[in-house]
Amino acid sequence: MKEKLLSLTHSGETPEKYFHAVTPPVFLTSLHIYDRFEDYADADILKEDEYIYGRDANPTVSILERKIAELEHGSKALAFSSGMAACTAAIMATCRAGSHIICMKDVYQPVTHFLNCFCVPKLNMTVTYVSGNDLDEVEDAMKQKADLMILESPATFVFRVVDLKQIAKLAHRYEVKTYIDNTCMTPLFQNPLDYGIDIVMHTMSKYIGGHSDIIGGVLVSKDQELMDRIQTQMREWYGGILGPMEGWLAIRGLRTLYARMMQLQDTALKVAEFLEKNEKVVRVYYTGLESHPQRDIILKQQKGHTSLMSLILDATVEQSIKFLDDLKLFGKGCSWGGFESLALMPLYKATEEELTQRETKRQLIRLYCGLEGADNLIEDLEVALKKL
Repeated sequence: MKEKLLSLTHSGETPEKYFHAVTPPVFLTSLHIYDRFEDYADADILKEDEYIYGRDANPTVSILERKIAELEHGSKALAFSSGMAACTAAIMATCRAGSHIICMKDVYQPVTHFLNCFCVPKLNMTVTYVSGNDLDEVEDAMKQKADLMILESPATFVFRVVDLKQIAKLAHRYEVKTYIDNTCMTPLFQNPLDYGIDIVMHTMSKYIGGHSDIIGGVLVSKDQELMDRIQTQMREWYGGILGPMEGWLAIRGLRTLYARMMQLQDTALKVAEFLEKNEKVVRVYYTGLESHPQRDIILKQQKGHTSLMSLILDATVEQSIKFLDDLKLFGKGCSWGGFESLALMPLYKATEEELTQRETKRQLIRLYCGLEGADNLIEDLEVALKKL
């Protein structure tokens, strides 16, 4: 962890280039000019510290990318204007018309929407959905000449954890690229590239940003050739680069990431343990609890825990909504990762098919524990539970 602390605070920066400022500047520029035309003509955006146009690369964003590449043990990182811009770039870079994609059932919903509503009808792709825990099921899907497997561990809503090392081993055997959303673990608590996963994505509006004031995404890989291709063919041509101001804010977020994550996981564990003991709570989904069904995998590949969790009350949908409304410290919002605690019922409008696929109920409640303090959050939850 001591090396990661240096990556968060100092790595990737060259203060001697900007008057020894302790904080790098925001390069609010759309283009870079040269004294000689020959220098401009020979400039290569794939080389470090060579810049031409803001859609290709930006010096502030490059500092952020160097930090995240080092944190995730990758050779190169690329920042995008959103997590979905990063995700779709990875899919389009590794697949083609007619590709077969394997996807975990309970990944982030907009990802499945992109697959089902764009990739399948527009590009004639096929998608096989798997739980991720049954390795025989995963291998059977890979035998169908798949190009990509999309992972999320812990996964959205029920926080399913899958064995990254074993899945990567199978994927390499069948020449399937693997992609994972590692947002809720951060590079501090899980490094999928070390287990053989090909591409890691983070939504930077969450823990990396940490203050609910930016939208951004980032891809990281050990495959330099793949990342160069994504930079020129996906990010440059699609125009999805992160803005310099957002890049600077993400750098600021990284500086406090360790301190925030240690506090957040401590708070979340106390909240999860309180909820698990309450008679009005049927189930709590949280990776830090000993009751988690994939506890053995968690101990092998995670170094810490998110402050996200889900629960199901001994209550109807309507009563669960009332419980949400009775919470005073938990705002009702869809994102997470900032200082503020949040609560919502993310599957309230889901179809019965979606609920079956995700193996959960409509009244599932997701909580994000922020920085208000465990005692305050538990007191708020206790009051709402007593009103049920």
